[in-house]
Amino acid sequence: MPNIGIRTRFTLILSLIFIVAIIASWLIFSRVLLHTVEAQITDKATVLMAMLNSVRTYTSQHINPMLQDELQVEAEFIPESVPAFSARQAFENLRSRDEYGDFSYKEAAFNPTQPLDLADPFETDLLNIFRSDPNVKELSGFTMRDGMQVYYNSRPLVVSAETCLTCHSTPNRAPASLINTYGTEHGFGWQLGEVIAAQTLYVPAQEVFDQARQLLNLVMGIIVTIFAVVIIVSNAGLRRAVVRPAVQIARLAQMLGSGKLTSDAPEVAQVNRIAKRTDEFGHTARIIQRMAKEIQEREQKLKEQIQSLRIQIDSEKQEQQVHEITDSEYFLNLQQRVHQMRQRSDAASKLEGEAKPEGGAAT
Repeated sequence: MPNIGIRTRFTLILSLIFIVAIIASWLIFSRVLLHTVEAQITDKATVLMAMLNSVRTYTSQHINPMLQDELQVEAEFIPESVPAFSARQAFENLRSRDEYGDFSYKEAAFNPTQPLDLADPFETDLLNIFRSDPNVKELSGFTMRDGMQVYYNSRPLVVSAETCLTCHSTPNRAPASLINTYGTEHGFGWQLGEVIAAQTLYVPAQEVFDQARQLLNLVMGIIVTIFAVVIIVSNAGLRRAVVRPAVQIARLAQMLGSGKLTSDAPEVAQVNRIAKRTDEFGHTARIIQRMAKEIQEREQKLKEQIQSLRIQIDSEKQEQQVHEITDSEYFLNLQQRVHQMRQRSDAASKLEGEAKPEGGAAT
């Protein structure tokens, strides 16, 4: 395992926390913003759909009964009597405003009276779902339309009244004005309770999503800045409060282990300052202080003992050398010769002493 210092470890840990926090924040905020955007678009589509259905209901209940007699005698069909026409016209008036210019509305059908309402492949799928499952009352989501991402909200249009069949059951029952205007090939064959169209509203979502992404980038920029400042400050604080004391204590312990510690070493003063703290580092520093003191005392005692042993060894060595000299054959011979010389000297002195009186008398 590579030798990684505590400072590097702290930096790596804080960096990992930073990366995980940024990724988690991005995921959370992106989902929140996506949900907010969807809710915003859905609310707008719901309001517009409610408005269009109100126009349809008003036309069906009030305008159509007023124009029934005229439909029978007029040569041209009066489209204002049809709820779908009224809803479409009201929506087109709304689209004249810039903020609604990219919205679209369609009552897509398999066999519409107006060719503009013919269902495309996407709307055909919606219609098939509504027809296959009567419990499905609404479909919504996001799709691409004309190269632009849009939100769609679609609801089934069901033949719910016999009055609808007057114009759409068979050409024979339809008013002459309807036949004169639209012919007999489209918009017939409807049955009571049948899903004949998918009332679909398309709301542009690309711009809203772009705004949401810009907002997400802004929020993430702020979060990244905040996290970066927090990480930098935390790193600096940890280095001062944790990393630096730990490194200083480790250096002192290393010097203790190597026997290089001296009382005037800078590490000693640093650890003395740490020992004044009341936390775990202070407790550890005080233990290191006691250990250093004990080690120094033991080293001093050991030096004194070594010095004493050296003196004793030197004395014993000298005595041993003297014994080696005095016990040698050369020294013994020399000592014997010295003894003999002493004996001879004593004998000579004795003879000389004896000879002196005789010499004096002769004279």
